[in-house]
Amino acid sequence: MTVKYSSDKTAPLLQVKNLQTGFKIDGEFYNAVEGVSFDVNRKKIVGIVGESGCGKSVMSLSIMQLLPPGIGKIRGGEIEFEGENISKLSDKKMNKLRGKDISMIFQEPMTSLNPVFTIGYQIEEVILNHENITKKEARLRSVSLLKSVGIPRADKIVNEYPHQLSGGMRQRVMIAMAIACQPKLLIADEPTTALDVTVQAQILELLKGIQETNDMSIILITHDLGVVAEICDEVIVMYAGKIAERASVDELFNHPKHPYTDLLMKAIPKMDEDVEKLATIDGLVPSIINMPQVGCRFANRCPKAMPECLTVTPQLGAVARDHETACLLYEESWPEGHKPQKEGATVL
Repeated sequence: MTVKYSSDKTAPLLQVKNLQTGFKIDGEFYNAVEGVSFDVNRKKIVGIVGESGCGKSVMSLSIMQLLPPGIGKIRGGEIEFEGENISKLSDKKMNKLRGKDISMIFQEPMTSLNPVFTIGYQIEEVILNHENITKKEARLRSVSLLKSVGIPRADKIVNEYPHQLSGGMRQRVMIAMAIACQPKLLIADEPTTALDVTVQAQILELLKGIQETNDMSIILITHDLGVVAEICDEVIVMYAGKIAERASVDELFNHPKHPYTDLLMKAIPKMDEDVEKLATIDGLVPSIINMPQVGCRFANRCPKAMPECLTVTPQLGAVARDHETACLLYEESWPEGHKPQKEGATVL
């Protein structure tokens, strides 16, 4: 039995609705992602940014249903792909979906590639798992895929093992595997981490070119706002498992609203500014076992915090066209039943 998808090409490709994902720690469940909702439109690149521990990777693993069994669990919400709720699919149906319609590039290619199998074998395995073709045809396509991602001597590399390649080459192999069946959605989790600047630029250019050629949508997970500015159409800023701000890339970089986003922007090195010390954000992201249950989760690190920020939980509200933020500095973020403090706010 195959999964039936919507034929409406104007609807978002992916819709995440009030997603709650948790982990079992010492017998108790704690949410790492809480109440996250967003859309990924067709042929668009959505960047998800934030510090380590903000829930970015957990969200991507939730979409792929690759959470560690017995420990991680989707506790609420829906994940719709082409109108179908895939968060409730069986393992068998998800295996048909993963690699074909939705693919993922993981952070570290050396731990994602199997060290005892050749590059060619691992790409062929993806193709043979989803398409009814011969091993010879799969081998020819593997070589073609390696060439398409800019790997030289593809006919030789296909017989080599992961440890024989550089980090940049291994990442290109991961991209080749991810696009082997021309997926509609590609999730790239920190695809340029641990690569030097020149290779990072090449990988980003490669991803953008593949996206345009194959009409794919991409979710790009990163902590690097420079990467987001380079190729994304929309940006989602996450903090402590929630969305702090969401906007088009131009709107976010020109008019950041949330204090957390503003601080992230100020921490970016600028070529035209001569400064001795980069701006930093004091404090740490709270752990999931010590997550504040009320108020703004960024309040104890925020330079603009008000007393209400500790007791009133902000809601994501529209502050401009294609721009939402969850901050009590903006009236739209105050939940119903609370009156915003217009002026004279006391900074904590």
